[in-house]
Amino acid sequence: MIEKTPQKIALVTGASRGLGTALAEALSPTHHIVALGRTTGALEELDDRIQAKGGSTTLAPMDITNMDAMAQLCRSIYDRWGGLDLWLHTAVHAAPLTPVAFLDNKDWTKSVASNVTATGHLIPFIAPLLGATGRAVFFDDPHSGEKFFGAYGATKTAQIALARSWAAETVKTGPKVHILTPAPMPTATRARFFPGEDRSALADIHAEAARLLAMI
Repeated sequence: MIEKTPQKIALVTGASRGLGTALAEALSPTHHIVALGRTTGALEELDDRIQAKGGSTTLAPMDITNMDAMAQLCRSIYDRWGGLDLWLHTAVHAAPLTPVAFLDNKDWTKSVASNVTATGHLIPFIAPLLGATGRAVFFDDPHSGEKFFGAYGATKTAQIALARSWAAETVKTGPKVHILTPAPMPTATRARFFPGEDRSALADIHAEAARLLAMI
């Protein structure tokens, strides 16, 4: 059987849960999804749902902090499709809330590696795949300076600072870089930050994914 070449290719980093999963599903009618995440089982469940709707995925069960794996993935994307149309970066490490004076070294190191260092490596890897016409999307979650959000707030802010610089640098040349701020959603990350919150008041994650995609 001859494989049908997909019209567009989207890479979703952090596709195994939360907003990343919802974005992947929302894009699947028009894009072949390269779904990257650390949880193989969750990626396989995503693949089942997308296939049930007639879409297709390539699963990449990887950790974004493994730069050798990321380099190999990007090379494979180039070899197979020649590039990307869209990159949505939702992968993030949410360290437990704690006073800055009691930051755990392991959590701090992982926050920097996942939220800052990995982003600084991924942008140079992925930019050539997007070329002048592709789009990259980052998702802000502003908690900078809030009490107990030291590790998450600092590293997420640094990640978005990288994205903002890239956006400013590529206004005339492309790719187009978007920075969006999702409404509060009932994700696992938010549940860690706000246990006991009334989740019924939060935005539906699939509706929010559709709203965000409409903005790009």
